[in-house]
Amino acid sequence: MANLHPDISIYDTFPKLLAYNAEHWPNEVALREKDFGIWKQFTWSDYQELVRNLALGLKDLGFGRGDAVGLIGDNRPEWVAGEIAVHAVGGMIFGIYQDSLNDEVAYLINYAGARVILAEDEEQVDKVLEITEQCPCVEHVIYSDPRGMRKYDDPRLMSLEELLQRGAARHEANPEAYHQSVASGKGEDTAILCPTSGTTSKPKLAMLQAGPMLKHCEDYLQADPRQPGDNYVSVLPLPWIMEQVYAVCQALMVRLTVNFVEEPETQMEDLREIGPHFVLLAPRVWETLAADVQARMMDASRFKRWIYQFCIRRAITSFKQTGKPSKLAYWLIFKPLKDRLGFSRLCSAATGGAALGPDTFKFFLSMGVPLRQIYGQTELAGAYTIHAADDVDYDSVGVPFAGSDIRIDNPDENGVGEIIARNPGMFSGYYKNEEATRESIDEDGWMSTGDAGYFKKENGHLVVIDRISDIAVTECGARFSPQFIENKLKFSPFIAEVVVLGHERSFLTAMICIRFDIVAKWAEKRGIAFTNYINLSAQEAVYERIQREVEAVNETLPEAHRIKKFLLLYKQLDADDGELTRTRKVRRGVIREVYSDIITGLYSDIASIPVDTVITFQDGTTSRVQTSLRVVHLDGDKDKDVA
Repeated sequence: MANLHPDISIYDTFPKLLAYNAEHWPNEVALREKDFGIWKQFTWSDYQELVRNLALGLKDLGFGRGDAVGLIGDNRPEWVAGEIAVHAVGGMIFGIYQDSLNDEVAYLINYAGARVILAEDEEQVDKVLEITEQCPCVEHVIYSDPRGMRKYDDPRLMSLEELLQRGAARHEANPEAYHQSVASGKGEDTAILCPTSGTTSKPKLAMLQAGPMLKHCEDYLQADPRQPGDNYVSVLPLPWIMEQVYAVCQALMVRLTVNFVEEPETQMEDLREIGPHFVLLAPRVWETLAADVQARMMDASRFKRWIYQFCIRRAITSFKQTGKPSKLAYWLIFKPLKDRLGFSRLCSAATGGAALGPDTFKFFLSMGVPLRQIYGQTELAGAYTIHAADDVDYDSVGVPFAGSDIRIDNPDENGVGEIIARNPGMFSGYYKNEEATRESIDEDGWMSTGDAGYFKKENGHLVVIDRISDIAVTECGARFSPQFIENKLKFSPFIAEVVVLGHERSFLTAMICIRFDIVAKWAEKRGIAFTNYINLSAQEAVYERIQREVEAVNETLPEAHRIKKFLLLYKQLDADDGELTRTRKVRRGVIREVYSDIITGLYSDIASIPVDTVITFQDGTTSRVQTSLRVVHLDGDKDKDVA
């Protein structure tokens, strides 16, 4: 491909690619960060200098080949520069989600045996210092934001500025040192210890090598091309494998401009300012965007709501019939809507990490957003399937990349079995866990994904149903995917999260979390008084509104897959409570354990379930919750319907 470097077998590490870019295109913009409302630019030359001084500064601290460094904080230029600097001196990096709790941070640090931690600010430094006794391996903690750090007196603490000064002095003393260190790196060196999602247990660290990752990204770019200078806005957590693929690997290969938003709260406004050429957003972000659009229409006049509904119906019909958005609907509402969202220049948009509901998918495709589903695992260097631009099937995850192989093991009469895959970029094993490696990879290099799926006969697309462990069977033998039903329900602007139950039961039930900001706005317009999430979710009018949403979804499902009972939970599901992974996947085992009494109540004859529990907040404070959860019956028995 013309926009790739000529030989990634030579430029087989990230530092080598960075050096190549800095030499040939020193003045092109590589990174851009918004700070105090102003976009600050880093050219490839600036990027190279920052990485060089960081790398030599680490060498000055005694950091060497094979050592591990942990990075924790928001997405920032210093994050990606720190990563490449570690690679430049032969080290390995592992990212820590910036909202991780102390015990999660301690677990990963000890697992990797990290000698150095690169932390963004005081908040992240506090996490590391609070677990000092649990993590004796940590020798240095480098912070990039000095605000609030004067009060600390710990010999391991050092500012990023001081580290850069050490590196600059070392470069001045030996101008060839950095070049020699980079040249000694090899593509087969372990570069990234990428944490797995940890859906069923504590995360493992997958060992990824730069050379194979670059080869895999070459296949990715053939399936979904980029051009030098294309803008990408980095909003997903950098510890996640797909953000590594986009913001680090592909950015170096194609010379993308990676943009970093000022704060997570300003990401959509900042994204509109940039007008990116492609985006990767998690399903929950696409769901939130769709919900926000629908919520805004609640405030519109009756005529505008009629126009909106007319355009939506016309657009979906047009897309089903022709595979293209309706021109009339596009010019009436979708063109200005795309501009407002910052999607006017999009050439490609992707979603991955979890399944996106088909209704949400259809909504954006009908709008003219070139949305594609990707599928993959951390261990297989992220995505290895995608929709072609002219072959989007919202029920599937597309077709494999040219260099990726997929097969279905032990298929049933419908062709459904376990998805087994391999590709050039796949991991070399789990760090310090040979047993788990042997369990995941067979002697021919195939990896068991743990997902159930099948290939569509008519177009060869891969359909992913759910985790094999999550596919459920009712007492009467009806198989169903909880995730599929949950995603249909989450298309509602009023529903933020759902857990569908029914395995080995006589019928299906659901525990639903309301989308607080939208439901609160809806309630205020109707004069419904409430004080907080718990109080709002218990309102009779809210139950009635959610009941209509559930009944609408039930109409689209087979009788055996319909929700017969539901309730509204008194709190949102939270990753800090172990109920979700850091990539927002439901940990069903934890849910069954934590909410066992509520689940038992759902499958009894009682009309309400008493709750008396204690919620622990992130700052360690607690609050006692005493409430009752109404159980709504949707089986037509009006005497039981307490909503």
